[in-house]
Amino acid sequence: MTLFLFPSFLSKPLIMALSNSSWRLPQPSFFLVGIPGLEENQHWIALPLGVLYLLALVGNVTILFIVWTDPSLHQPMYFFLAMLAAIDLVLASSTAPKAFAVLLGHAHEIGYTVCLVQMFFIHAFSSMESGVLVAMALDRYVAICHPLRHSTILHPGVIGRIGVAVLLRGLLLLIPFPFLLQRLIFCKAIIIGHAYCEHMAVVKLACSETTVNRAYGLAVALLVVGLDILAIGVSYAHILQAVLKVPGGEARLKAFSTCGSHVCVILVFYVPGMFSFLTHRFGHHVPHHIHVLLATIYLLVPPALNPLVYGVKTQQIRQRVLRAFYTKGF
Repeated sequence: MTLFLFPSFLSKPLIMALSNSSWRLPQPSFFLVGIPGLEENQHWIALPLGVLYLLALVGNVTILFIVWTDPSLHQPMYFFLAMLAAIDLVLASSTAPKAFAVLLGHAHEIGYTVCLVQMFFIHAFSSMESGVLVAMALDRYVAICHPLRHSTILHPGVIGRIGVAVLLRGLLLLIPFPFLLQRLIFCKAIIIGHAYCEHMAVVKLACSETTVNRAYGLAVALLVVGLDILAIGVSYAHILQAVLKVPGGEARLKAFSTCGSHVCVILVFYVPGMFSFLTHRFGHHVPHHIHVLLATIYLLVPPALNPLVYGVKTQQIRQRVLRAFYTKGF
């Protein structure tokens, strides 16, 4: 059974060739549809995606520049924020350029190897972002529950080791994805109903046994997201317990405000991600174009909004940005 309708931009001879194809490595290419069912309006969809990508580039480069050049920001919270900005730059840049080429330039073809590389970067750096959010929750826990030992516990050596651990986890857990895909045989449909190469979208095209691929993908998702959400939840449970013991409403409000930006970033990252993950596996009644559209936006919204959230809610970042604009303007 063909999973997706062949889009109108493909010629009939090519459709017949693709429909009758069955191949192993080396595979020639896949074809990215973009947003299935909305092919005629895809150029309009590309406009808000372009705005999000531009915000992600400008915002995250600004965060990296400010943290790098201002010695007063060389503290655990801002080091983790710089890690988050770097990951967001890679995550957005792994998705947006090819998505724009598909939506605007009708450059639907993507080589098999390029598809696997893109898939690896998207999923690996999503895992890294989740790990950095856990590290930021740990930083907030130490800052609120052990303020006098904050700089001692999270000294630069510990921060560096945390960064390496986040990087290695993302790489090691996701390296098996492309190798497991090489086992599969693809036949009839090599049309990916997405604007980018997504793991489950590629797995669903195979006409050979995909149990191992599906099981490993589910295990990685549950391991990364499950453990990370648990760790964040435990950190904030201790934070809440400590804050409620603080006398005075103003002191409590100040303690809660230090966590506000991090909580916003957590919600922006995990809520759409969980929706995309669950609909891929269980959301058979969700229209496919809705799922694809939200999955594409999901990869650009956190990188675009994270700098804005921290810029608005973090006084030090906001002051540095305003100072830079003031200096240039006057």
